[in-house]
Amino acid sequence: MSENQPMTEPLTDKIRQFVIQRFPLAQQRALDNEQDLLQTGVIDSLGILELVNFLAEEFGVVVADDELLPENFSSIRRLAVFVERKQ
Repeated sequence: MSENQPMTEPLTDKIRQFVIQRFPLAQQRALDNEQDLLQTGVIDSLGILELVNFLAEEFGVVVADDELLPENFSSIRRLAVFVERKQ
């Protein structure tokens, strides 16, 4: 599955909205969908837990412990691809 598939766009938009509303550093920066949220400090370990809860509530996605990997949570685009894969 390509990360550029159009199906991920609605997911990307919802995830981006959540990140910008919930995390102050995301509001202060010109956040793009490929920016590494972990390395830039936009999201920390507690932020990942908030994202997991958001994904469960918004998209019905249950994240297993072994899926809590940086490659799944590092950017808005990767989060959207992860959610799409899980649905």
